[in-house]
Amino acid sequence: MSGEREELARLVAELPDEQVPRALAEMRECLRASRNRPWPPAWFGSTGGDGTAVGANSEEHLAEGFGQFK
Repeated sequence: MSGEREELARLVAELPDEQVPRALAEMRECLRASRNRPWPPAWFGSTGGDGTAVGANSEEHLAEGFGQFK
């Protein structure tokens, strides 16, 4: 068992009984949301080629300051 899974099990065991329904609902929602997202997404691999042209020509595709808040 991974360290995170062990910690999760420990935290669940320590959870007060009155908080179990809320925690259970949150966990169910997390799992439901992840199941409803197919992988890979529909747009994944939607362009031709192997992607090397995009990386090689990144300066042409990205303007200076791309992704920065102004």
